[in-house]
Amino acid sequence: MISAAAALALVVAGGLSATAATAETSTPVPISPPDGTVMSYVVNTGQANPGQTRKAENAVAAAGGIVVQSWPQIGVIIAQSDRAAFRDDVTVAGKNAIASVGATRTAEVKDKVTGPGIPWGPGSSGWNQGKNKPVNGDEPTEPIPGSSSDLYSELQWDMEMIQADEANLITDGSRNVLVGVLDSGIDPTHPDLVANIDPAESVNCTVGGRPDQSEDGWYPTTSDHGTHVAGTIAAARNDLGIVGVAPNVRLASVKVVNDDGYIYPEYAICGFMWAAQRGMDVTNNSYYIDPFEFWCDDQPDQAAVQEAVARAVRWSAYKGVVSAAAAGNSALDLRTNTVDTGSPNDSEAVERTINSGCKDLPTQLPGVVTVSSLTDTGQLSYFSNRGLGEIDVAAPGSRIASTVPGGWAYKSGTSMASPHVAGVLALMKSVHPELTPAQMIDKLRDDATPTACSAPQYDYGPACEGTEEMNSYYGHGIVNALKAVQ
Repeated sequence: MISAAAALALVVAGGLSATAATAETSTPVPISPPDGTVMSYVVNTGQANPGQTRKAENAVAAAGGIVVQSWPQIGVIIAQSDRAAFRDDVTVAGKNAIASVGATRTAEVKDKVTGPGIPWGPGSSGWNQGKNKPVNGDEPTEPIPGSSSDLYSELQWDMEMIQADEANLITDGSRNVLVGVLDSGIDPTHPDLVANIDPAESVNCTVGGRPDQSEDGWYPTTSDHGTHVAGTIAAARNDLGIVGVAPNVRLASVKVVNDDGYIYPEYAICGFMWAAQRGMDVTNNSYYIDPFEFWCDDQPDQAAVQEAVARAVRWSAYKGVVSAAAAGNSALDLRTNTVDTGSPNDSEAVERTINSGCKDLPTQLPGVVTVSSLTDTGQLSYFSNRGLGEIDVAAPGSRIASTVPGGWAYKSGTSMASPHVAGVLALMKSVHPELTPAQMIDKLRDDATPTACSAPQYDYGPACEGTEEMNSYYGHGIVNALKAVQ
């Protein structure tokens, strides 16, 4: 075991690839708000320790900002400011303490932090209260007809594909295992989920990136996404509805999707840090961090965000959390893609040239299990991202039956593939509690069913490349629940 001091140094020093390693410069996206516009920022210290954090906090105040949340374990501060010169001023004020500063979004903050002496008014207002907002390009929800007493396990071809039904003859999972669902909230009354949700470990991270355990803060409001994901992981075995991959493990609702459907960096950082602090074993991350589908390390704002999120992921892994993430729904090759046409998505998008230093967060971060999506015939889903050396494993993601508030429904997306892997990791942890996150990832890859390249669905997207043992569609293969518990 390494010392706490060494761990802190590792979190800060273990950064991503240097900008010099990238090729063509990515297209800049200037973020230049006028005075009076409240924006959100990450402030990264040069070292992760309380002294550096206090200096940086003082610099935030001196530059006309407020500290929303400090994470001294990783040397990251979340701040809000209405000063146009905040980034420059805080860097000067925090000389020798602050390593980088970056805006976390391109639109003005709605989730303003309020309190005595804070100059920008009474706080958040004007949320879009639309229903079932999609997350990062997932396909629309398709309700499953029937009554609330129906058993839909016959619709769960996905569980047979990954041999979860056979794994469950060995174990349904341990109550000691806790899975964090970093998503849009989980319906606390759903009959398939109520027995497994742990309210004491649930949290809302969508007000400025500060953890909030208000009684109903982690409930779903405008999206069914998190409830669907939760069902795939751990819907209870109760003779109705569906059965999850690990139907006896506990779930924590970690709300990182706001009511407008955005997952801003400060929300995700809060989610990973909460998971680490609460001793979670697994997290599922069926999203990419907004407003950029790809965050580029040769752009100062984006580089600071990339570093802050990477620190949070590394810290959570150090604390014993293993994380699965959706590969994305843009039918792109993550290894060779050079264009991003949809970012930023919270203001006017521009067509950007991107390079190898531009990463889809969190799925392309080291130590995160990247999951592609399959159809019921075992082919790569037409929408799924792919990439040789980028995909770890594949899992079912097209037309998956699972829970939604008020019932059950089909949804499609790599968002639906990732929770199958999170469920398998939860089963693995139940049987092998001694394994570290790195060991679990190695076992997950080794246990996967090797699968040869298939033809692109509908002649859409890059062709498969690689061998049966490792290729751009399936990675190391189709995730296997049975082997995970052996």
